[in-house]
Amino acid sequence: MTFARPATYSALIFDLDGTLINSAPDIAAAVNRTFALRGWPELETDYVEAFIGNGPRRLLYDMLSDLGLPCDDATVTAALDGYIRNYTEHPADRTRFYDHVLDDLVALRDAGFRLGICTNKPHALTQSILEVLGLDVLFEAALGADAVPACKPDPRHLIAVAEAMRLPVGEGAVNWAYVGDTAVDQATADAAGVPFFVVPWGGGSLVDVPAHQRLSRLADLVQFGPRTATAVE
Repeated sequence: MTFARPATYSALIFDLDGTLINSAPDIAAAVNRTFALRGWPELETDYVEAFIGNGPRRLLYDMLSDLGLPCDDATVTAALDGYIRNYTEHPADRTRFYDHVLDDLVALRDAGFRLGICTNKPHALTQSILEVLGLDVLFEAALGADAVPACKPDPRHLIAVAEAMRLPVGEGAVNWAYVGDTAVDQATADAAGVPFFVVPWGGGSLVDVPAHQRLSRLADLVQFGPRTATAVE
């Protein structure tokens, strides 16, 4: 999708995993605790990370299928319950910010942006992680996959976050952008009709976007901030 970039954005909505935080070690640890109880193999973090992006149920189904393990609905549901329980008990033991992310988020807020999160992670777990990492004070709205009728790449997930922030939605009305690291994020933004930017970490290097949509760091977006534009004028 091509889009005309406005002189300013009033808000930015972010994906969480792979975009703001490297949560793969905690996700892999929760998976492995769940697998161990069932006698399934221990997995490397890099292997688990390759399946992240479509929510926990899809994460487990795709890995079980790839490993040739049972992946019927009942098995996946039972594994999902264990995974959520294990992850909730250790939400951010090994999770880290990508370089400069925390400082850049503060800079974006100070430049006048309103900030939100649209993530396929479960909602309660999202809120817990944001609180543990001290991010909850920066974001106006953060909606996990089970807090909305449909999750990414369905655009209604992203639109629900925008509506929670009282941002304009609909063709010709959008003055905000979505930032992510996967083709799922890109497809979500495209389907919602909003500008999209991709980070260079997480899965960002694999996403095919024009050069002007590829960030070197989040601070690149400060130039589109409302207060920045006012200062220039």
